[in-house]
Amino acid sequence: MTDYIQAWQCIGCGKIEAPQPCIGVCRDRKILMVGKDDYERARNEIEALRTQLATAHAMLRRFGLAKPNKGQWERSWLALQAQVREALVVLDVPDEGPPVSR
Repeated sequence: MTDYIQAWQCIGCGKIEAPQPCIGVCRDRKILMVGKDDYERARNEIEALRTQLATAHAMLRRFGLAKPNKGQWERSWLALQAQVREALVVLDVPDEGPPVSR
């Protein structure tokens, strides 16, 4: 779990003090800070998710352009299903079986 540190940041000069505001020379506002390790871990996870999303986006864009050749709809459908499974692997989404009708 991420631990937050309460600190005070001057709205004018940007200086940071903790755990309480300064003697009143600056105008401070309360901020929450996280440790560098937590920040780096979150940043790395976000970058990995952005890469994963970009890869899946590129794969999914093909579906909008797909047009089966005359008399080849079944072959096209099977190829499209295989590509969707590949995109789900990239997104790391577990297969939950057939959709539930409502």
